[in-house]
Amino acid sequence: MKLLSRALFSVILILSLAVPAQASSIAEKNQKIEQAIAQTMETFQVPGVAVAIVKDNKVVMSKGFGVIEHGKSAKVTPDTLFGIASNTKAMTAAILAGLVDEGKLTWKTKVTDIIPEFQMPDAYVTREFTIVDLLAHNSGLGKGAGDLLIWPDTTTTNADIIKGLKYLPQVSSFRSEFAYDNLLYIVGGEVIERITGKTWNEVIQARVFSPLGMKNTRAAFSLIDKSNTNVARAHVPMKDELSVVGGNFIERFGAAASVASSVNDMSLWLLAQLNKGAYTDELTGETAHLFSSEQSRFMWQARTLLTVSDKATEQDKTHFSAYGLGWFMKDYQGVKLLHHGGGILGMVSKVVLVPEEDLAMVILTNQQSGSAFNAIYHQILNEYLDLPVKDWVAFYDSKQQKKIAHEKKRLANTEDSVNKNSAHSLVLRDYAQSYVDNWYGDIHISYKNNKLHMQFGNTPELKGTLEHYQHNTFIVRWHDRTLEADAFVNFNLNEEGGINYATMKAVSRATDFSFDFHDLKLVPKK
Repeated sequence: MKLLSRALFSVILILSLAVPAQASSIAEKNQKIEQAIAQTMETFQVPGVAVAIVKDNKVVMSKGFGVIEHGKSAKVTPDTLFGIASNTKAMTAAILAGLVDEGKLTWKTKVTDIIPEFQMPDAYVTREFTIVDLLAHNSGLGKGAGDLLIWPDTTTTNADIIKGLKYLPQVSSFRSEFAYDNLLYIVGGEVIERITGKTWNEVIQARVFSPLGMKNTRAAFSLIDKSNTNVARAHVPMKDELSVVGGNFIERFGAAASVASSVNDMSLWLLAQLNKGAYTDELTGETAHLFSSEQSRFMWQARTLLTVSDKATEQDKTHFSAYGLGWFMKDYQGVKLLHHGGGILGMVSKVVLVPEEDLAMVILTNQQSGSAFNAIYHQILNEYLDLPVKDWVAFYDSKQQKKIAHEKKRLANTEDSVNKNSAHSLVLRDYAQSYVDNWYGDIHISYKNNKLHMQFGNTPELKGTLEHYQHNTFIVRWHDRTLEADAFVNFNLNEEGGINYATMKAVSRATDFSFDFHDLKLVPKK
């Protein structure tokens, strides 16, 4: 009996010693991560950040840093709501996976079987387009094609988006190349609505947020309780000053990017993902599923391959990169990462899963610096994968500065080649017409006070003044300078000297790809 007691005492002693050591280890990791977060915020001018880390089925960090709005005192907390943008896509994929489990549709179901009016630019592609194709970014459309229908905030509807798809330019063969797409995820949301008979907002609340206990998360900004002041404001750095922008988290992105959430709520989503769709029902205490483990595997399989650079292979030991359904994936330092970023004007986020390490994280920020969330998530990986020490903040700061300098030099060289003595062919009044693009709709150019002014018909924020550049090319300077999306407007004249059509292209290569001006062909309205 005494021997047994001594043995039990020894086991208890070992366990008691082991627990503090493990807790200390987690605490040390998190301390280094918090230091990196503080350094990141200072380096990249980020007012507020929230981070949650899940490890071994437990939330080991859920914390806010900084302030909700620059210049004000309200602190970011684990319950502060941010726009998670394209991290919404994995949720839309999860809803579709659940419908597949229920036999409501299959991944091979043709989109036209559910949305008969759905049309792509090519008849064959239209006929063969499946539910998987909506989510895999390999449609043959260009990167961000048609995003001006929904970005910045517009008056268009899902019906307008579906109607406009067939007019977008096809830039590659169907299922041959990766090109990031938002509109087709919105079509995925429309599929959900037609299958369930409920709005996507209602379905995601009932099938994701409520079951997981994501009590503060909303499908759209307008659904946030007006009394809730714990909502992050978006910021854009302009000439070393931060400007507060936006406020609606781009509701027209719907199933592609409209969710507002917090790191406390997102940690519940991370746990469900790591548990392959399983979660504990709050009412019954029993295990339930958002989707089956079979569907989890299906969503995490590579569908569309991406290019891997020699540098990525050398530095990160990355040999493959691909897109699944709602997730990017790659190998990194010997483990498989599932990850996705999200970006709207003035606010970016990152979600990363490392299933074989039972590790996941979410990073929400209220400034549009991708360098910031990249530095933070790499620092977290460094600590929790026990990788060699590296200053990720300095790494991404250097990378960003080089990119800015390169684009500045390119723009300066371009400016030097402009024929400043050239004149436009027509008097300014003749350019002032109403134009129409087949997929976008109406765009108006007016003449007032000896200047030309442009206004996009469905996008109130896209209004600006045209400045002559050279020949029949102008630059539209948007009145809202935080958009950072000035664009060339080039008028093509016919043999009679009238305007045949006009095309547009972003001036800077740093312009967000969702400003897909290059897809427009503006024809004068008759």
